[in-house]
Order: sequence, then structure tokens, then C-alpha cells
Amino acid sequence: MTASDTVFDLGSPEFMDDIPGGYARMRDGAPLVRIAFPGVDYTTWMATRYDVVRDVLNDPRFLRDATRVPGLEGAGIIDQLVQAFGVTDEYKRYMRGLLTADGEDHARLRKLVSRAFTVRRVNGLRPRIRAIAEQALDALEGREEFDVLWDYGFPVSGNVICELVGIEESERPRWRAWMHTIAEGAPERYNDSFVQMVDAVLDTIADRRALAARGQAPDDLLTALIHARDEDGGRLGEDELVAMVLIIVQGGHHTTAHFVANSVLALQRNPDQAAVLREDPGLMPRAVHELLRLHGPAPLAGVAHAKEDVEVHGVRIPRGDAVVCALSGANRDPGAFAEPERLDITREPEGRRETHVSFGHGPHYCLGAALARTEGEIALELLMERYPDLALATAPEDLERFDQPGSRHLVSLPVRPRGGS
Repeated sequence: MTASDTVFDLGSPEFMDDIPGGYARMRDGAPLVRIAFPGVDYTTWMATRYDVVRDVLNDPRFLRDATRVPGLEGAGIIDQLVQAFGVTDEYKRYMRGLLTADGEDHARLRKLVSRAFTVRRVNGLRPRIRAIAEQALDALEGREEFDVLWDYGFPVSGNVICELVGIEESERPRWRAWMHTIAEGAPERYNDSFVQMVDAVLDTIADRRALAARGQAPDDLLTALIHARDEDGGRLGEDELVAMVLIIVQGGHHTTAHFVANSVLALQRNPDQAAVLREDPGLMPRAVHELLRLHGPAPLAGVAHAKEDVEVHGVRIPRGDAVVCALSGANRDPGAFAEPERLDITREPEGRRETHVSFGHGPHYCLGAALARTEGEIALELLMERYPDLALATAPEDLERFDQPGSRHLVSLPVRPRGGS
């Protein structure tokens, strides 16, 4: 048996008890290795190394839409996962969109929303993001203990993305509850929340169209998407419109909140780096880049199928096989980063460009990357200013976490202000 024939079980105790070590063993084994993916009966491969991950994510021979793979029998890997969640048949169409499109369809959908996430547009949002973060911190004033994830991360990321899209403040508690249930991935609760979320989007679209007819529609992303659907040559289908809203809100809510919590924990565990950052707050953009490299909230990406027999870095991937990319493993590849396991907030990206792959790479590079970086910078800066002596309320090894194949996420991050204002 060759190294590429070894099957790695991402959910095994051996892997989950030492996730960085598990990805290292994959990298040492082969450029692409076979993995066991719970709930999926396709042969699935994982790109393990930095250069391989970038190549796979940029390779048009790997398709997100399994229906476009000639001769592929049965549902693709994404469809099987959707089936496992128990989504009602009539609502499955809303789970297809930007993340499952390829080629011209993907370029069309991406272009429709890209203007909302440009660096220039996001920089214009900085004062509003700062105000939202300050409001969340004001709500914590006087507390002896609070949760960075639930009391700070989620309120900041949730309000920022909902405001950008155009979800009214009165509706946001319902959205937060739905998104938390969706993130849990529990089949017995997933479908109900997903159906309610879709129905809420449909109701909001109808209300927004009524406002547009009276010339009263607000200037937000939802209005722009409805315009693209109704008046701009029909460049967006009705189902695509709904799916787009769901993708943007879900993506912008959980990932950024978890990144903020991951970063606070990393700085608590590396007090020397936290001290450097407090002494020179101008290092924050570079610190966020380094924290994203080591503690990005999305460990995997690029679930796709080979549309033909493909050879990648000497490994043959038969047509129809699924490929997943180990972003966490790539970001700790010693072939790409010196001392990759060490947090160094002074580490300067080569050529001052983004070198990690926490936001992916290629055509599906995360649309919200600039927004996520900006939110992270502002949220961490303000938290450190307000509470310079922040301390964990629980030992790191006792923090509650939940497992997903190949990753372990914080359930909460309780802290004490200890000497803060």
C-alpha cells in the first residue's frame, strides 16, 4: 500500500486528540491522501500541502457542481451531506448557489455581490463596524465575567453582516437563533431552522419589493440583489437570490465571531505576543494575518469532484472522486512557512501580500475576506484597549469545545476583565 492509499479518519480519537499532528502526518504521507468523511460514501481525497491546496483550489478540472461531472452516479458529496441534514425536498434548491457553482455561472453570481465587499467599500464601513463593536463592549461594562464568543464575537459579526445585507434589527434575534442551529448541524433541528430562515428571506424580499415600488427601498445589499433580479436583465434567478442572502449572512456571522474568540485565546496563551501588540497597536493588521494563518475558523474548503481523471502532484484522482483541501494543514506547512507552529505577530507576509489560505484561493476565494479582516482588526483592537488585563476564566484545557471532522471549535470563551475599565 502506498502513502496515498492510506485512509485517514478525520473523526478518529487519534486524529481529533492531536489535530495539528494529524494534518502533519497527512502532509508527510503524500500530496493528496484518502480520507473517511462521515455520511459520505464517495472516495474522498484531501489536499494536504500548501502548494497542492492552492493548485487544487485553482484547478478548473475540479467542480463544485457534481451534476456537471460526466457519468457520476448518485448525489455528489455536498448533496449527500444535505441529505444527511434532512432538508425538505422543496427547500433543497435554496442550498445551491455561489458556493456550489462553477465557471461562468459562478463568475456571474460573484460579480453581482463583489462590489459590496471591495476593500474600498469595507474601509468606508470602518466607522460603523467600530460603533457596533463599541456598543457590544458597552453592554459588558461592570460585569465580572463575560464570554468573548457569545457576548462579543457574535453580536459584532451578526450585527455587521445583517446591517450590510439589510436585515432589520428587530429580526436579528430570530436570525441568530437559526444560524446557531444551522451551525450545530444536528439533523433533528437543522431542517426546521433552515425552512424558517428561507421563509423569512422570502417575506423580506416581498416587503422590500413593496418599498421599492414606492421609491422607499434602503441602500443595502438586498436591495441591490433584488434590482439585479427584477430590473437588471434578470441576471439573478429567484432561487439564487434567496440562496445568496443565506450564504452571505451565515458566512459572515459564525466565521468572524469564532476568529475573534480563537485570536483572544491564542493571545492569552502567548502573552509575549499580546504584550508586543499592546506596545505597538500598529501591528494589528499583521497580527490578524498571522492569527488567521494559525487560528482561522474554517479548517477545510474546496469540496469538489474531478470532472475527468486528474493527476495532481503525482497522485491520480479518478473522475468523480471528491477532493477537500486542508486549509489548516496548508497554513502550518513547513515548506511554506518558517517555524509554522509558532505565533509571531511580527511575521511579515512575503511581498506584503496575503500568504495564508484561510480564505481559500482561486475563483472561490472568500468574497468577505476584506470585511472579515477589518472586523477582526477592529474587534481585537477595541477589546484590548477596553480590557488590557483580560484573563481567561477557565484553564485552556478545560474550555468546552465541539468536534467536527478534522476540526475542534470553541463552544464558549469565558474571560474576566481583571483590572480593565
